[in-house]
Amino acid sequence: MSVKTTLCKGLNKLFPLPVHPFNLKNEGLKTYGQWQFQRGEETLRFYLEKATKDEILKDKVVLDIGCGAAGKTLYYAAQGAKKVYGIEVVERYEEEAKALAKEKGLEDRFQFISGDAAKLPFQENHFDTIIMNDAMEHVDKPLQVLNECYRVLKPKGRLYVNFPPYYHPFGAHLSDAIGFPWVHLFFDDKTLIEVYKDKVKNLPDGEERINFRIARDENGNEYFSYINGMTIKWFNELLHKTNYKVVYYREVPLRSFFTPLAKLPLLKEGFVKMVVGILEK
Repeated sequence: MSVKTTLCKGLNKLFPLPVHPFNLKNEGLKTYGQWQFQRGEETLRFYLEKATKDEILKDKVVLDIGCGAAGKTLYYAAQGAKKVYGIEVVERYEEEAKALAKEKGLEDRFQFISGDAAKLPFQENHFDTIIMNDAMEHVDKPLQVLNECYRVLKPKGRLYVNFPPYYHPFGAHLSDAIGFPWVHLFFDDKTLIEVYKDKVKNLPDGEERINFRIARDENGNEYFSYINGMTIKWFNELLHKTNYKVVYYREVPLRSFFTPLAKLPLLKEGFVKMVVGILEK
């Protein structure tokens, strides 16, 4: 084990882990889908500063991109959506999603789709609403995803997008095992991969977590394959390459007292909690 790995592990002991659905599941408290459903309102919170829940969901045909186990997707269906589709690249979530839909009595208004949001299996002008909650930082081809969403939205349809920028304290998305904030600013990916694998290897779902987060490139080198490093700057550059009308845009600071830092061009990447946008076709 390298010196950097030992140091990272030592520092990590100083910080408690945030609540994470993977750990809640291992503790027998709730499934990933149940956790998502209970947090459904939270996934809409920032949009409600500009639009009502009914405007977003009621009697709408909705697409939820990066739906996971579809708990949040089913929450949208429970709020009066006409039909809700959840698309997810992780195929193993489908069984859990369908079981939760049956449990909630929402099977008739929900469909799980295994697929890539960069190649949506829908005709043009299909959706009233598309929601990308904590998904923009995970897609492999973000510009293509944005353009695909535009294609399948109806005229005046809206894309609701929010994501934590990469330099957020937990922007590395390793907080199921590493609670050290901004750890990815202090340690390289090789070190973080070693630490993460060591922390989860003996967990019941350890191998599953490793395969979910880590892959190998064409040269056999390991890398974090589940995040794309989406920053505030990059997202805004992407927006300028699309045809959307930006109805609402906000960069939410980590805390109110961080607001001055969250407005500075360079520092805000590390002090913005969430980038929020409502984009209209």
